Amino acid sequence: MLTIIPEWFIRYKFFNSLFLGLSVGAIFTLYAPLEPSIYSLGGVFLALAMLLVARLYNHILNAKWFFRISLFVEVVLLLAILYFLYHSYSYQTALLMYIGYQVTFVFGSYLVRAETLLLKTDTLLTRLDTAKQLGYLIGMGASYLFYKVINAYHINDNQTQVYDLHFLLLLVEVIVIILILKSFKKSKKEKATL
Repeated sequence: MLTIIPEWFIRYKFFNSLFLGLSVGAIFTLYAPLEPSIYSLGGVFLALAMLLVARLYNHILNAKWFFRISLFVEVVLLLAILYFLYHSYSYQTALLMYIGYQVTFVFGSYLVRAETLLLKTDTLLTRLDTAKQLGYLIGMGASYLFYKVINAYHINDNQTQVYDLHFLLLLVEVIVIILILKSFKKSKKEKATL
């Protein structure tokens, strides 16, 4: 049986939220080449996909699927960052980044519900939500400072700033993946099936 290790999981969620805080301002520059209709279409597909995930709750609301889906989401983000760093700015890059982030959003409600069910106690949930909010706040503050520092070095083009930020996001995402791998403990029987 797969079980969650709260201490590692809370660290994972801190860095996951730190990533979100760092990246939230970058999307306006990343998505600039896209037409507004893409957001509408993406919203429709997102809602339909979230509906499908919700219909699967009776099969996936357990530690095994929570681990798999969490890791999948983080790997998608890692691949999106690597793709962006390699290909930089273009319409295709913006579209693929948008699709990548939308794929991760599909599982947003599921991940929150699953972590609530798996952590169970109000004490752990309080620690989890505190870590998430602190991670987000620190990420937003670090993002602000990052942009101010590189402005001081006369790097004031938005695209260059966001591109440079992705090196920091890459580092944080690697830490996130390491922490998610440490956040679950498998029995010998479970190790054979994963």
